[in-house]
Amino acid sequence: MTSAASTPKGERRRAALVEAAAELLVEGGFDAIRHRAVAERAGLPLASTTYYFDSLDDLVTAAVEYRCRIELAHGRAQLDALGAGPRDVDTLVESLLDQLLGEDAGYEAVLLRYERLVTTGRRPYLRPLMRTLQAEFHDLLMEIFARFGMLIDRKRLAQVVALVDGAVVNALIEIDPDPRAVARDMLREALGRPITLEP
Repeated sequence: MTSAASTPKGERRRAALVEAAAELLVEGGFDAIRHRAVAERAGLPLASTTYYFDSLDDLVTAAVEYRCRIELAHGRAQLDALGAGPRDVDTLVESLLDQLLGEDAGYEAVLLRYERLVTTGRRPYLRPLMRTLQAEFHDLLMEIFARFGMLIDRKRLAQVVALVDGAVVNALIEIDPDPRAVARDMLREALGRPITLEP
């Protein structure tokens, strides 16, 4: 017997709840994902969140995966759009920052992005998913380097990501923060010297 949750209507409702939860995650972090808030955002009865999801953790997990999949798809679209244009360090840096910080470089957007990353560590149930998503994200970053004629291994890539993360976190506490500008300067310097562009 087919349950209501697996019918087309049920699948649409479940998808609406996941999308609503993902929107709340982006806007306000993990604390914004509450049964009532998600149901109201989706325009569904409160009981629907517990009907379609075994727990709030399950809903949060689905929302995180949904949001990360959107970001990965957007990143791949950006990679495809690079084409065969000029391959210089500055363009590479901007491409990497779009992936690591998002295209919205405003203070609040970057702060929320990093708050999500840090808070994920307090939710052990998310770790298996985040390991999978991180591996896919790093594959994307390595493809970007390859598109610019740079060879980079996973250890070096981890160093580059850590450099950006450290620069951003430090910049977020400045009086007049511009985390993307700080990360840009550090990344340009790091990539401009030890790795040579292929002709």
